[in-house]
Amino acid sequence: MAVSYPGFLKSVELRLIRCTLSRELPFFPPASPTPPPSSLSSPQSFRPHVEAVVDSIERGRYMDALSSDASRLVFGFSESWEFQDSAACAARFYEKVERSVQAFLLDAGSAAWLQVLDADSDPDVDVEGRCALLMCLGVAALLAFTQQNVTGPIGNFSPFPLAFPLPKEGINDCGGEWDVWARNQVASVGSDVHGKFALLQYILYSKILLSKIKELVLEEETSYINGCRSLCWWLCRLFRIQQRITEELSSSLYDLLQLFKTSTLHQFGDFEHVTGYWGTMLNEGEALAIVSLAHLEAGIIEHKYGQIDSFRSHLECAEKSCGLHLIVTGALGFRTIHQVEAKPQLILAANNHEQSHVHGSQVQSDSTVSESKDAVDHKLDDCSDILMTPKLVKNGKNDDLNVDLTHINKDINLTFIQQAVILAQCLHLQRRSRDDELSGWEMAPYIEAIHSQHQTCYTISNFCDILRIRWESKRSRTKQRALLMMDKLVQVIFDASPVTAQRIQLCYGLYIPTVSALRKEYGELLVSCGLVGEALKIFEDLELWDNLIYCYQLLGKKAAAVDLIKSRLHDMPNDPRLWCSLGDATTTDAYYEKALEVSNNRSARALRSLARNAYNRSDYWTSKTLWESALTLNSLYPDGWFALGAAALKARDIDKALDAFTRAVQIDPDNGEAWNNVACLHMIKKKSKAAFIAFKEALKFRRNSWQLWENFSHVALDVGNIRQSLEATKMVLDLSSNKRVDVELLDKILRKFEDHEKNASSDLSSSDIFYAEYSLVEPCDTQAIPAEPRETELLLDMLGNIMQQVIRNGGPVDIWGLYARWHVIKGNLIMCCEALLKQVRSFQGSELWHDRNRFKKFVHASLQLCKVYMEIASSTGSRRELFTAEMHLRSSVKQAVDFSDTDEFRDLKTCLDEVKKQIAATSDEGA
Repeated sequence: MAVSYPGFLKSVELRLIRCTLSRELPFFPPASPTPPPSSLSSPQSFRPHVEAVVDSIERGRYMDALSSDASRLVFGFSESWEFQDSAACAARFYEKVERSVQAFLLDAGSAAWLQVLDADSDPDVDVEGRCALLMCLGVAALLAFTQQNVTGPIGNFSPFPLAFPLPKEGINDCGGEWDVWARNQVASVGSDVHGKFALLQYILYSKILLSKIKELVLEEETSYINGCRSLCWWLCRLFRIQQRITEELSSSLYDLLQLFKTSTLHQFGDFEHVTGYWGTMLNEGEALAIVSLAHLEAGIIEHKYGQIDSFRSHLECAEKSCGLHLIVTGALGFRTIHQVEAKPQLILAANNHEQSHVHGSQVQSDSTVSESKDAVDHKLDDCSDILMTPKLVKNGKNDDLNVDLTHINKDINLTFIQQAVILAQCLHLQRRSRDDELSGWEMAPYIEAIHSQHQTCYTISNFCDILRIRWESKRSRTKQRALLMMDKLVQVIFDASPVTAQRIQLCYGLYIPTVSALRKEYGELLVSCGLVGEALKIFEDLELWDNLIYCYQLLGKKAAAVDLIKSRLHDMPNDPRLWCSLGDATTTDAYYEKALEVSNNRSARALRSLARNAYNRSDYWTSKTLWESALTLNSLYPDGWFALGAAALKARDIDKALDAFTRAVQIDPDNGEAWNNVACLHMIKKKSKAAFIAFKEALKFRRNSWQLWENFSHVALDVGNIRQSLEATKMVLDLSSNKRVDVELLDKILRKFEDHEKNASSDLSSSDIFYAEYSLVEPCDTQAIPAEPRETELLLDMLGNIMQQVIRNGGPVDIWGLYARWHVIKGNLIMCCEALLKQVRSFQGSELWHDRNRFKKFVHASLQLCKVYMEIASSTGSRRELFTAEMHLRSSVKQAVDFSDTDEFRDLKTCLDEVKKQIAATSDEGA
C-alpha cells in the first residue's frame, strides 16, 4: 500500500492546532514539508487539496475550505441531491454523508474515489492523505460553527456544510426543517439547545467526519498511519462545544469528554510526548505552549462539571508548563479617583525563584487589540469614580514588594498562553467559593493584571472584560460601567475587525461564553437595571422563551407572552421547547404531553415538568416514575435526583430515595439538604457509620439547623465518637436558645462513663449499682471512652458544662438526676446530694399526692437521695445525714397513704427501715 511522505499528516495536524494557539509566531506558519516529486505527480496524492484546505483554515476562510474541490472528491453526490425541506430528507442526506466517508476511507472502488483515478493507475490508496483531508474538513466545520456562535464576526454562511442545488424557493437565511432536525439531534443527549444557534448542521457534519476517522482508521491500529493523534483533541473540543450550547449537563457527553480528554492528555499532556511527536516541526517554546493549552482545556471540562480538585490540578500543570508561579499579595494604592489616603490593595505577583518567564518580551506580529487601551479606560472611568486598576504607591515598582516577587503590571510582558492561565484562575475562585461580592474581590488581582497588559489577543481581552462585567455589575458604583462594557462586547461580535483568524486564537483555552449566552447575560443585566423593554427584544431574538415570559410577568403582560409563543408554534409546531414554555406559562400538562409527542419522548424537560406537577398533586408514585424516565435521558441533573428522592420518600420507597439522594450529592457535593436526607435515611436503615459521614457533609452547609445537629449527636454516639456527640449537643443548646434538651442522649453518654468506671475497678460500689438500676434508658454497649485518663477527664468536664448550661436556663427536672450521677463519677457526694435534693423538691407540691406517675418519679428521686445520704454517713461516720434521710422518708410515707398499694410505697418503707437500722447501728457503736 502506498503511503504519504513521512511527516505530512503530522505537519497538517500541527498547523491546525496552531490556528487555535496564540499567534506569537509568524502569522502564517511555513507550509508542510516538501514531499518527494513522485508523490506530487501521483494520481493518489491528496497533498494539493489538503494544502489548499489548510491554507483556507489558517486564513479563517472556513466556507472556502468546506466548498473546495477537496470536499467534492468525497461528497460529489451532494451536487445532484434532490433537496426536500423535511427532517426525513435531512436524515437520509447525512446517512449518505456517513457512508461516503466510510467508502472514502476503506473502499478504493467508491464513486468518489473513481473520479480521481485513471483506469490504469495503481489501486493502492494514500490513507494518510485521505485522513488529513477528512480531518481538515471536519476541523473547518467545527471552526466555522465556533466563529458564528462563539467568537464572531458573524459571517454569511450557508446553513448547509455541503453545497447542493436548492429549489427556486430555496432556503437562504436558515436551514428550515433541516435545522430543526439538526437541533433535535444535538438535543438527543438529554438536554435541549439553550437559545438560538446557527450552523447546527456543521456540528453533526464535523462529528461524522472526525468520528469515522477514529472508528475506521485509528481504532484498527493501522500500522501505516503516521500521525492523527490530535484527532481526539478535536473531538474533545467538538463535544465541549456541544455541551456548551445545551441547557443542562449531559451524562453521555460527560463520558465522551472524559474519554477524549484522557487520550488528549496522554498524547499532549507533557513536554516529552509533544516534542517526541512533532520533533523539529515545532518552533521555540511551542511545545510548552501546547502542553499548557491541553491542560487548560482539560481544566475547563472539569470546571464545567464541577470537579474542583481536578480543575486545580490541571491549572497547576498549565502554570508550570508556561513558567508561572502566581501569588496574590498586597501593596498600598488608590482604588478611587478622589481617594486621599493609600489603602492596602490586592495585587498579583510572580515568584522569582520559580522558572518564570514573565520578563521576556514576545513577538506580537498580529496585535489584535489595536485601539488604545488607555483611551478606552479613560472613557469607562468617566462612568465611575472607581479606577479600572488600582494606582499603587511609587507606581507599583518592585521595591514596594518582597524582593522575591515581581508585580505583574504593564511593564511586564506576558505571553498569550500565560495570560490565559492567569484568567483561568478566576474560574477556580468562582467554583471554590460562594458567588458574592467577596469572590469578585478575590478575582480582581487576576483581572487587573491582564487588563494592564498592552498586548492581548481578542479572546483574552473579551474574557477579561466578561469577568470584570460580572464582578462590577454586582456593585452599585460600577454597574453603569459594566452595562457600557457589555454593550461594547456585544457590538464587537458583529464587527468585521478583528478578523476571524485572529479571533479564533485560544478560543478553546478560555471559557468564553457563546454569542447566545453573552447576549442573554446582556439581557439579564438590562433587566437588573430596569430596562426590561430592551431585554425583551434580545430574549425574543434568541428564542429564550422562559426569560421572555419572566420579562412579560414583570411588565404585567403574561398574556402577551402566551400569544407570542402560540404564534411561534404556528410556524414551528414541532419544537418541543415552545410547547414546554407554553406549559410553563399556562400550567397545563397537555402542552408538556404535546412536547413529548413531537420529540418522540426525548424531551427531558417535559418529563420533569410533568413530574413536578404530579408531585404537587400528591401523586407521588407517578412523579417518581416520570422522574426516573427524565433522568434516564439525562442523569447529570442534580435537582432531578433530589426531586426523585423526595417523590420516592413520599411513595415509601426508601431504597430508591436513598439512591436518588446519593446521586444528587455525587453530582452536586454542595447540596446540604441532599446530604441531610442521605444521613437521615441511613439512620432509618440503622447504618450509623454512613449516616455519621453524611451528617458531617451536611453540616458544612447547614450549620444553623439544630435539628441536624441533634440527629448528628445521636449518630456520633452510635459510632462511638463521644466528643463530637457532646459538641453537637452543645450546638443544639446554643441554636435553640437552651430550649431543646435531649435528656435521653445525655443519659446514654453518662452511662458510658459509669460503665467505664465499673470496668476500671473490679469492686462495684453501692452507688454504681444504684445508678445502673435507675437509669433513664436501656443499658448500652461500652465503647469510645478514651483509655487516656486526661482525655476521659476532658470529655467528662464537657458533659458537666453542658448540664450546667441546661440547669442555668431552667431545664427539665430529670437533668438534676443526671447531674447528680455526674457528681458521683467526679467523686463529689456532697454536690450529688444538692442536685438530688433539688430534683426531689421539684416534684413536691399539692399535685404530687394525687398524680400516680409523678409520685413514682418522686419516689425514685427520694430513694436516690437517701441512699447517697447513707453512703456519706458510712464513709464519714456522721449521723446528721441519716437523720435527714429518716425525716424525709417518714414524711413521705405519711403523706403517701393513697398509694399504699404500689411497689414504690413499699420501696419507701423498706428504705426507711434500712435507715433506722443504720442509725441504730451507729448508736450502738457510739455507746
